Amino acid sequence: MEAYKNLNGNSGIESYEIGSDEITIRLTDGEIYVYTNQSAGNDNIEQMKKLALAGSGLHTFMNDEVKYLYRSKLD
Repeated sequence: MEAYKNLNGNSGIESYEIGSDEITIRLTDGEIYVYTNQSAGNDNIEQMKKLALAGSGLHTFMNDEVKYLYRSKLD
């Protein structure tokens, strides 16, 4: 997984992995969420990819837009 830059310094995201139609997010508490085009929609996944690469805004977007739209949650 790629380390999340966390430019604002207060994110709950530790790292991420981008796939062609999904993004996997590891939170600082160790939980891992997998969001896919099917579970969250293509537009949301593309926005999450952009925010992950930018290193800012991803956790807020997740909480506001796709909180429960993940395909799977791993502990």
